[in-house]
Amino acid sequence: MRDAEARRSPSTIEMLLDRAAETAVRAEWEALAALGLSSLGRHTSPSNRPHLTLLARVDLPRFDADVLDGIPSFPITLGAPLLFGTGDRRVLARSIVPTAELLDLHALIHAAAGPSEDAPHTAPGEWTPHVTLARRLRVTDLGAALEAVGGDIHGRVTDLRRWDPGTATVTTVVELRRA
Repeated sequence: MRDAEARRSPSTIEMLLDRAAETAVRAEWEALAALGLSSLGRHTSPSNRPHLTLLARVDLPRFDADVLDGIPSFPITLGAPLLFGTGDRRVLARSIVPTAELLDLHALIHAAAGPSEDAPHTAPGEWTPHVTLARRLRVTDLGAALEAVGGDIHGRVTDLRRWDPGTATVTTVVELRRA
């Protein structure tokens, strides 16, 4: 990524899934790729993991992660597929069934980061929790893509990480307390 482009790209705070849920999402990435369709499985960077973005900002300051200490891991359900975008290509994602724990964590992350300009898809009141399966999926391939996506995926959230596009690094923010 070019330096100017990295400066415009938002840093993110992301929530990771347990091994079983991550494996299930990766299997869907692989199924899409095996059909010759767009898939995040084609992105081979070590930082590419199934995740749920909680916050995205171009100017995301470091914040006191101590406010997140002691947060327990909690169950999560990846539900029905959904689409984002317009035109002949879309983002294919798995919806996340909202829970009180998830909404509370989202609010806590935003409070810890302080007020600023959030990317619209992560701002409180505008957030659509999801895990991305494919970007730039042709609408004409949607039927085949949906056949490659299974039923609900049940798992737990494990860790929070920060993605910094300026340095292309991932840093663990906090490991959620295991139940």
